[in-house]
Order: sequence, then C-alpha cells, then structure tokens
Amino acid sequence: MTVPDIVAFALRALRGHRVRTALTMLAVAVGVAAVVVLTALGEGARRHVVREFESLGSTLLAVIPGKTETTGAAAFVSVTTRDLTLADAEALRRRVPAVRRVAPLTMATATVAHRERRRQVVIAGTTSEFLELRRLQLGRGRFLPAGDIARGSAVAVLGAAVARELFPAADPLGSVVRIAGQRARVIGILAPRGVQLGMNLDEVVVIPVARAMRLFNRRSLFRILLDVHAHADLARARAQVVAVLRERHGAEDVTVITQDAVLSSFSGILRALTLAVAAIAGISLAVAGIGIMNVMLVSVAERTAEVGLLRAVGAGRGQVAGVFLAEAGVLSLAGGLLGSVGAAAIIAGLRVIYPALPARPPSWALPSAVGLAVAMGLLFGLVPARRAARLDPVVALGRG
Repeated sequence: MTVPDIVAFALRALRGHRVRTALTMLAVAVGVAAVVVLTALGEGARRHVVREFESLGSTLLAVIPGKTETTGAAAFVSVTTRDLTLADAEALRRRVPAVRRVAPLTMATATVAHRERRRQVVIAGTTSEFLELRRLQLGRGRFLPAGDIARGSAVAVLGAAVARELFPAADPLGSVVRIAGQRARVIGILAPRGVQLGMNLDEVVVIPVARAMRLFNRRSLFRILLDVHAHADLARARAQVVAVLRERHGAEDVTVITQDAVLSSFSGILRALTLAVAAIAGISLAVAGIGIMNVMLVSVAERTAEVGLLRAVGAGRGQVAGVFLAEAGVLSLAGGLLGSVGAAAIIAGLRVIYPALPARPPSWALPSAVGLAVAMGLLFGLVPARRAARLDPVVALGRG
C-alpha cells in the first residue's frame, strides 16, 4: 500500500462514520479556535497598550516621589522621602539642558458644579506645558496661561464630557464653575480624547498646579513630567534629573522612569500572559486528543475483520498502523482547519464590536495551534494504531 492508498483508505473509513467523525473534528476545532482567539486577545491588548504609549511620543520622563529600587546596599539604608515641589520642577527646567518641557502634576477628586448641576471628577493641577507634553488638543478657548507656576489663577479647562454635562444648552467659555467650593472661570474645553493610559481625559478638569495644591492642601506633587528634545537624550536626561534632585534632597529619594521602560515592562507582561492563556487553551487540544484516541479504539474494535483482511492480503504491521494513524491525522488536521476558520470569524466579530482593541493573533499562533492539534492527534492515535497492527490476521478474520 502506498501513502496515497493509505490516506484514501482512511478517508473512506471516516466517511463511513460521519456523525462520529464530525463530533471529533468539532472537539479539535474548538480547541484550536480557543488557542487562536485567546492569543489574539492577548496580542490585541499588547498592541493597544503600545499604541497608547506611542500616542505620547517617545521622549517622556516621569519623576515620582519615593525610591522603588531597594537592591544592593540601598536596601539597608534608611532613606527619608522628601516632597516633590514646584521648586524642584523649576530646578529641573533650569539645570537639565536636554529637557524642553516640564509639567508638574498634582491630582485629586472633587465636585465641580455649575448652578444646580454638579459632577464628581478628577482634578489635574498642572501648567501650560501639559497640553503639548501629553499630546492633547483644545476643542475651544485656550489652555492654562503660561508664566510663574507659583501664582495659580482661578481658571479651569474642562474635559469634553464635563463641559457637556455641566453646560448642556449653554456656552461654557467665560462661565464660572465651583471646584471644591471655590470659583473658577472656564477658559477652555479639551477636544474629545477618551481614555489614555487609564485616565479618561474627557472627564477631567485642568487647573493651575499652584491653585490645586492650595485648594486641596497638598505639599507634594503627584509627579513631574518631563519632555526631552530627542529620544537619544533620554538616558542622559534621566541621569541629570537624578543628580539634580539628589543634590536638592540630600539623598536619591525619587524614581525616574522612562516611557521605554514602562512600555517594555507592560509588553513583556502581556506577552507572558498571552503565552499563559494559550497554554491553558492548549489543554482543550489534549482533551480532544483523548477523544480521538477513544474514537480510534472503538474503530479498531469495530473493524477487526477488516484489519485481518488487510493482513491476509499482505499488508504489514506498519501499513496497518499507518492506516489508523492516517485517520487520526486527517481528523485532527481537518478539525484544526475548521477551528482556524471559526477563529477568524470570531476575531472579525470582535473587531467590529470592539474596534479600539486591535485583536489579531501573533504570527506563531495559527500554525502552532494547528500543528499542536495534528501532533496531539497522532500522539493519541499511536495506541489504537499499535493495537490494530498487533492483531493476529487469523484471529481477526475469525472474529469477523
């Protein structure tokens, strides 16, 4: 028997048990589809995070109060964390040549009200440079005034959703709102932006940083955001920032993170999660392989006489085993291809329902899932194939 003969023989045998064949293929298809769809979701999440960071550019530094690294000798040294202040931000602006924009930032949650309408929102206290540093756009009006960051005039820039809810039928520009009980004049409206890095920028109110610190009785900044001239300046700028603040604070008590470092960490975590969910989904392929083995064992028992006839006409044990392995391989391959088509349909549906999530499986997912399905089918088909090959032809014909 040649290989084409063995495959044709296996196909005829599978067509003879259509329902059993279809159910086994469906089990394999579900396993393959699960692997592909879950990896597509994981990869989509990674791409979404990368896209969010790329929307900020690649020259961003963030200074955060407190030292998060405690390795080496520093783990045994008590470091007193000092507040990040507006004076620190000004010092970084003057003494770090690679920095072109500095935006001190303080955050709080408060009630913003206009007449009888009120809303609990995030208040961001910052400076005029925050707009370009975060790559935001104004819908109307103007942003915070430039100048001495210590003054803090009573003005506010509303997010698009806040403006729409507080002023459903009026022009917000020039109107007065109350933020935590204090009056502020609306000078601008941000263009709709949605969620960026976990913050819904449509539901935020931006006010001068000095006013925010007085309003909420804050001494320390939430962080200081820096924008350097070029991506190549990041490492040098980071070292200079650490040196300036170490000199001012008397100890290295801040953490300076780069956008590249955060992006690399998130990307690595999401890749690991994608592999983990793919491995979990791959368990369903093992279950499908066990199903193939059970089906093939039943097939061997039902076709004992057929096996005896094959042996009687001169087929060797290897050829008999090849027939049953071919059946297992065809079952798993067909199921894998069916699962691939199903996964493609599901992923296309997800893109329509959630256009913001770029669900797309990594290049290795589809061939790996189909290859694993075939490997599982052949692996679990070995036991039935060996049992069929070991049947004595005389006994097998007698049972028939």
